[in-house]
Amino acid sequence: MTQDVIALTPQMPDPKMLLAGLLAGGPDLLVNRACDGSVAQLCTAAGQALVSLEAPRYLQVPGEMARLLGPDVRAESPVWWTEARATTAVEEAGRLAGSVAGRLVTVLGGAVWPREAGHTDVVTDLAGAVTEAAPMGVDMLTDKAAVVIQGRPVVAATTWLTDVVSNTARTGRELNLVTPPGVRLTFPARTLLDGLPSRWVVRDPECGYYDGLSGAVLHWSGGRFTPVGDSSPRIADAFRPRPGTEGERQLLLSIRTIHPAEERLVLGGALEQAWHTLTGSPPAGWATAEPINVPWSPRQLTDLARTRAQRSLPTWTVAVGAPDRPAIATVRTARTQAGVEEHITLAIGHGADQSTPVDALTGLAESLATGYNLATMVSQLRAARADLTTPAHYEPPPVPLSFTLGPDAVADLGLDHARKALADTAPAQLGPAARPALHYVLGDGTDPAAWERLQQINDHTNCVQQKD
Repeated sequence: MTQDVIALTPQMPDPKMLLAGLLAGGPDLLVNRACDGSVAQLCTAAGQALVSLEAPRYLQVPGEMARLLGPDVRAESPVWWTEARATTAVEEAGRLAGSVAGRLVTVLGGAVWPREAGHTDVVTDLAGAVTEAAPMGVDMLTDKAAVVIQGRPVVAATTWLTDVVSNTARTGRELNLVTPPGVRLTFPARTLLDGLPSRWVVRDPECGYYDGLSGAVLHWSGGRFTPVGDSSPRIADAFRPRPGTEGERQLLLSIRTIHPAEERLVLGGALEQAWHTLTGSPPAGWATAEPINVPWSPRQLTDLARTRAQRSLPTWTVAVGAPDRPAIATVRTARTQAGVEEHITLAIGHGADQSTPVDALTGLAESLATGYNLATMVSQLRAARADLTTPAHYEPPPVPLSFTLGPDAVADLGLDHARKALADTAPAQLGPAARPALHYVLGDGTDPAAWERLQQINDHTNCVQQKD
């Protein structure tokens, strides 16, 4: 299993300190640079990467260590997060990663996660290690799949995982993420897996392996994990619903905005408005990967998206809320023929003793339609963990609450035609009468028939979507 060891230090490790940490493997190992210099690799003379050390990240957003590593981590925030990943191909590489992190903490103070992994011993007899080569971050590579093995309790959309996802998609392979039981995915990590051919493979003592999202029993076949009995997959017993989160819910929003490509454009306003409306405060921080390390700044987010757009590249970012109010979002921003598009997915967790602000959705839809170039918004409700992580067992799918069609789409379709999207329900007209948006209430979040009503609207407005 790939071992991740993290040094959490109050001071930034400078290049000399990082090099001193990498010397934990003795003088016979080599230090190489990868990923435009943002990752240092400790390698054998034959080129076998044993440990990859990412550039330190300065965590200024409260609650990130507890969200990703658990509440028992003893390190003061803000903190420098330096992550070492050891290959699974060489047994002692995990101890080498632990020594790299332990040496940094010994010099700078702080803590090692996991606590038992940290030490300062020199790990010898690794210089001659040679295994079948695989790209950095991948534990096994076949013609069909890139296999990544993870053992940390919460798998996040870290820099290395986003790089693996990008490289896997580019080469036309399927991503197989393999974990032990009890592991959970963060909302951004789940979003990444949803965005490409992938499978979350959970090891299970009863059936061997099963899919953590569908429950299908899996086996290794043809260079990848596939369901046993493709025509009628068998569901693992471990996937059955489990007690412990009764009454918890997630409010999910999918928001699409289309802005004119103007120099004065500032992104992030729609997300900030939705966040404030539904939680009472703006996002706490943002980043291009987890952990989230930078305080929330629409201007910085816009600068990044503009720089990447000049190279015809989209921008994928993550935002989080305050520790006492679980909320997290992913945002994909891209320059298209229609303008500058933001595709926002926002999730807000609610405990069993908390109310869900469903009544605020109409007002939110109106504010986004009149002030933030809303194209569409879909809201959904599901019974699921309030901490917004995904466990490897069954949770009910979300149920639609409402759908909003922005003023430009209504104008393209024609107001009278758009109002007839649902035969039995008249939408609410939002904003100026001369250029309104339409808000369709689909249900209360408990009626699965709301999916049929949403499909009716999609079918009715399909011509507008094709124009976009």
